[in-house]
Amino acid sequence: MGNLFDAIILGLLALLPLINPPTTVALFLALSQGLSREEKNRQALLTALNVFLIMTFTYYVGELIMSVFNISIPGLRIAGGGILIIIGARMLFPQPVQPSTSRDGEAPRASFAFVPLAMPSTAGPGTIAMIISASATLKQNTSFPSWVILIAPPLIFLATALILWGCLRASDLIMKITGPSGIDAISRVMGFLLVCMGVQFAINGAIEILQTLIVNNAQLLRSP
Repeated sequence: MGNLFDAIILGLLALLPLINPPTTVALFLALSQGLSREEKNRQALLTALNVFLIMTFTYYVGELIMSVFNISIPGLRIAGGGILIIIGARMLFPQPVQPSTSRDGEAPRASFAFVPLAMPSTAGPGTIAMIISASATLKQNTSFPSWVILIAPPLIFLATALILWGCLRASDLIMKITGPSGIDAISRVMGFLLVCMGVQFAINGAIEILQTLIVNNAQLLRSP
């Protein structure tokens, strides 16, 4: 059980900066203006459910899609790193966003649980790239037992969705405690972490490419 707990903690530490609950909470507050408490709770639940389904589908089917389109793991890591850097930079230096309203000035009443809250705000391209890369890495080389690799991912995604759901349910309270400046500060810190993760992501992909080239060249030199 200790290995399972460690795997869940590591997964949460990797996913939470990517899903960035403070930014999602801020967007949720902007989009849910004028909605009743019951409707806000419903949108929060739908958002968490959509995030869980997106991450689970990506983990189990993403690698198959990569093989169909002949995308390599180093290529995915470099591309994913670039995406993370862009997302993190936007969080570090955000542009003012005006919430969309209808013509009569009221907040939109259509469901926003899938777009934009679940995707791309929460389970965006960076999250998807990281999950696919992690799935391939765990299957190739890991120190965790096989049963942990089988059980841990759905639990990690479920815990992530529950954390997001709790943050959205408590969005009004969070805004009262931290204020807009607090949300902005937390979002910028997570943006910096995303930039660092993206750079490391790209470095790892480049190193794998160099290692593959070195091994191939060594084999060519040894062959008669």
